[in-house]
Amino acid sequence: MNDSSRAFLDDLLATPSPSGFETASQRVWADYVAEFADEVFTDAYGNAVAVHEGASDAPTIAVTGHGDEIGFIVRDVLEEGFLRIAPIGGSDRTVSKGQHVTVHADDPVQGVVGQTAIHLRDPSDDEYEEITGQFVDIGATDADEALDHVEIGDPVTFSTGLESLVGDRIAARGIDNRTGSWAAAEGLRRAASADVDATVYAVSTVQEELGLRGARMVGFDLEPVDAFVAVDVTHATDNPDVDTEHQGPVELGAGPVVTRGSANHPVLVDLARDAATDAGIDVQIQAAGSRTGTDADAFYTARGGVPSLNVSIPNRYMHTPVEVVDTTDLDDVADLLAAIADASGTIDSFSVDIRTDLP
Repeated sequence: MNDSSRAFLDDLLATPSPSGFETASQRVWADYVAEFADEVFTDAYGNAVAVHEGASDAPTIAVTGHGDEIGFIVRDVLEEGFLRIAPIGGSDRTVSKGQHVTVHADDPVQGVVGQTAIHLRDPSDDEYEEITGQFVDIGATDADEALDHVEIGDPVTFSTGLESLVGDRIAARGIDNRTGSWAAAEGLRRAASADVDATVYAVSTVQEELGLRGARMVGFDLEPVDAFVAVDVTHATDNPDVDTEHQGPVELGAGPVVTRGSANHPVLVDLARDAATDAGIDVQIQAAGSRTGTDADAFYTARGGVPSLNVSIPNRYMHTPVEVVDTTDLDDVADLLAAIADASGTIDSFSVDIRTDLP
């Protein structure tokens, strides 16, 4: 990963983007892709799209990642000045207490999620409260003072920053999925640098954590696109407390994960695996029997059905403030997207031919 690409990754991870409040992060993404894209545009809700214009007779492919992260929202201010919160997306109630958080008001306000000291509670009665039963302490002495600094509806994120671990691994909040939107931008940059024949759209979607909302908008509006490749994180299963009985093996540092089944179009699966082989990129294979849980699930049913593929980045500790990935996987995913874009220029049709074996 070159210095510019790493600086872009660091900027994305440092910029809060809770679902519904992605503007600042989407601006970072759009500013970066504007350096090499032929066109950059956004829609009414902030989905951001960058374009490499290819040959007129070549396919059009979109590589995407969602730019939003989980978080919280201020839903009430108590008389004592504490803030009641609600989840944004799939926030994990087991990791929120005792954490530093930032309330993204007009001027950011620092706070903590309250946790009664172990000395003052009976550990045998411990249970994880729902997030709606937890509270943020910003230091205010009453509601009036709190409301001088925040208001109902302000988003809240963990204050965890990016940390470099041993080797090529990093930890941060919001790796799910600004690493995917990073990969989409970088895949476009590398495809544009190679001047691939295909027209390539890179997309950073919004509100994935609320139910693939941005992808539904993009899948409807972005025409003509012959195929979508959605990049998201997937669960790495190489840490000690993961039960692999119901989860296939995925390792950090072992390369991008190509998913088979469900939304994943067989022609695109084969194209991705062949492109990886030709480019010397190791990939891991994952099964999706019913759904991928990613934007691919929205894209593939858009406009009567658009061939789609889910490519994933191995990620430990998803939906916590300390998600961990290997940056070599990020680079490989970006290279794979560029390789898929290049190889797609040779595809006449992404459709499944059910008549091949018929007389």
